[in-house]
Amino acid sequence: PIGRGTEKLEEQLSALLPGARVARIDADSTRLKGSLDAQLAAVHAGDVDVLVGTQMVTKGHDFRRITLVAAVNPDTSLFSSDFRAPERLFALLMQAAGRAGRDAAHAAASEMWVQTWHPQHALYAALRSHDFEAFAASQLAERRMAGLPPFSHLALLRAEARTADAARSFLQAAAQAAEGAADSPAVTVYSPVPTPIARVANVERMQLLIESASRASLQRFLAEWLPALHAMRRERAADQRILRWAVDVDPLAI
Repeated sequence: PIGRGTEKLEEQLSALLPGARVARIDADSTRLKGSLDAQLAAVHAGDVDVLVGTQMVTKGHDFRRITLVAAVNPDTSLFSSDFRAPERLFALLMQAAGRAGRDAAHAAASEMWVQTWHPQHALYAALRSHDFEAFAASQLAERRMAGLPPFSHLALLRAEARTADAARSFLQAAAQAAEGAADSPAVTVYSPVPTPIARVANVERMQLLIESASRASLQRFLAEWLPALHAMRRERAADQRILRWAVDVDPLAI
C-alpha cells in the first residue's frame, strides 16, 4: 500500500550498494531554495554514484558521467485512462535515454534498462530502435479506431467544490443545460466522473467530457453553452460549496 517511490528506491539502493553515494532529486528533496542547484552541482562534480529521481531529472540536464539509465515500472502509462499517456511516456523515455552516454568517452558502454511486464509492446519496440515514426503510426491507428483526437475534438468541463456531491450536481446541471444548445445532436456529453486525482487540499474535483467529430459543431455548441454555464453559476451563487469551474478545449490530459 505504500508503493515504491523515489524515497523507497533510495533506501533499497543504499542497502544493495553499500558504500555507494546515492542521491535523490524529487519535489521533496528540492523544496528548499537552492537545494536543486546544490544537488545538481554534486552530480556534475562526480560526488554522486547513483542518482534516483522523478521525471524532473530527465529534462534539460547535461549529466556527463552517467552511463546507465534505468526506468522503474513505467508500464502504468501503457494502460492509462488518458489516451495521451503512451505518447508522453515515449517522449519521457527518449529523454531519459539521452541522459546516458553524453560523454563521448563513455558513449559506447552506455545503456538504458526498462523494467516492464510487456517487453513486446509496440512502444518499447519503437523505443529500442529509436523509431518515432513507427510509434506515431501505431498511435494514430489506435486513435483512428477509437475515434480519439486528432480524429475527433474534445472539450472538458472541470469543477472544484467542497464536496463531491456539489461538484457532481453542478456538472449534471451543466449537462442538462447542454441538451438544447446549438449542434447538440452532433455533440456527445458524457456523465460526470472524478478526475484521476479526485481530492487535493480538501477540494473535490470532477470533470465532464464533451466530444464531437466536427470542430465547427463543437465550437458552435460551446458558444451557446458557455453563457448558459455562467447564468447557471450566477443562479447558484448562494451555494458556497462550488469553488470554481473551467472549460478546457482540446485538453492535453483527461
